[in-house]
Amino acid sequence: MNDTTYRNEQDAVGTIAVPANRYWGAQTQRALELFTIGSERLPNRIVHTFGWHKAAAAYANQQLGRLEETLASAIQTASLEVAKGLFDDHFPLPLWQTGSGTQTNMNANEVIANRANELLGHSLGSKFPIHPNDHINLSQSSNDSFPTVMNIAASLAVRESLFPALDRMQASFSSKAQEFGGVMRIGRTHLNDAVPMVVGQSFDVYRRQIELGSQRIDQCLTRLQEVPQGGTAIGTGVNAPLGFDALFCKHMSASLGLPIEPAQVKGEGMAAHDSLVELSGHLNVLATTLTKIANDIRLLSAGPRSGIGEYVIPDDGLSSSIMPGKRNATVAEVMVQVCQRVMGNHVTVTHAGASGLFELNVAKPVLIHAVLQSIELLSNACDIFIERLIDGLDVDRHKLEKNVAMSLMLATGLSPLVGYDQVAKITRKAQQDGTSVRDAALALGLVTAQEFDEHANPSAMLGPFSAVTKER
Repeated sequence: MNDTTYRNEQDAVGTIAVPANRYWGAQTQRALELFTIGSERLPNRIVHTFGWHKAAAAYANQQLGRLEETLASAIQTASLEVAKGLFDDHFPLPLWQTGSGTQTNMNANEVIANRANELLGHSLGSKFPIHPNDHINLSQSSNDSFPTVMNIAASLAVRESLFPALDRMQASFSSKAQEFGGVMRIGRTHLNDAVPMVVGQSFDVYRRQIELGSQRIDQCLTRLQEVPQGGTAIGTGVNAPLGFDALFCKHMSASLGLPIEPAQVKGEGMAAHDSLVELSGHLNVLATTLTKIANDIRLLSAGPRSGIGEYVIPDDGLSSSIMPGKRNATVAEVMVQVCQRVMGNHVTVTHAGASGLFELNVAKPVLIHAVLQSIELLSNACDIFIERLIDGLDVDRHKLEKNVAMSLMLATGLSPLVGYDQVAKITRKAQQDGTSVRDAALALGLVTAQEFDEHANPSAMLGPFSAVTKER
């Protein structure tokens, strides 16, 4: 039996019953009953950003004389409560809604209006003295508000979650590069043995990849933090007073510590979301990078006794359901799966970004959901990857020494001395006899022991760019 009590709310369509203890209103209730697809909801970060957004809008409207101080103060108080997460349970709408995000904007308008009216001593649903459209949505449209929230929410997620995780990852790789800077291993190309290198070199490569990935993302934030607020319905700014956009951005910048600027052309940020597509593209590059790194570690730790087994992964406490004591590269597998989702999300973002029709993009909710999910997954996965895998990673020095000593490709160092064809003879003999290339070279009489050690010693073959970059 349903014990929920209801209140009747009216809107332009008519009367509808709304749960009495809920702060949303008629439009949200209608949307809740209409859009019954899936269980996904927009992330709370969108809800919280709407709280900051509506507080900034109230500030701008008050400064321009469009909203009296008492109402503006109540709206700002209610909006900041939303920003703090105090009303998350009052945003029930699914992700799958109108492509402009209108229902979520109206959800925010209704919750903030009801809470502001309550603060002023009036009941929920009264729409007095504050109306969700006339006051909370004053000087705005869903068409400029939702994309503004999208851009700001993505910027916050990158700065608060992803960048710190990537900084920690760079530091971890840098530390491993130094730790293994004097440990030799055989490099591999085409999955087969190549020439010697130091283990630390691999981790310095990973560090640089993450550094570049972070730089790419950072460079696109300037464009992302240019928001279309003030464009209202189609970018012309109808019903928004002159200067509203600048005051709004000033307040948002001060509140969030982000350099938020008014869009030079409002319609660009409403009809298209190229900056978010660009951000997603850089997240896709990062996912590509992390997949390569995770797979390298999986392969180099494979076995360990019957495979390569050069890396020793830390014990994560997990094992096989049938093979006791079996240790798997579970954290690396998680990272690869996260990256696969991020790559899939970029396909979604690409199609959603291409859904601008005339003056409005109509795939906003699914686009921002995919971007924020990618940021969250990458941030979390990077932290686990560092803490549960990289920081505890070690190498099997005995196996590395053996592999280096037995590598056929050590003979490459003799090429300047005896020529390519003679080196090929050495490697063929070593392969056929199952000996080291040193023994094969001496047996063929092509070089002396001293000549071999001078030219084909692993340390002598490292080359001028083998030194690991000092820790940053």
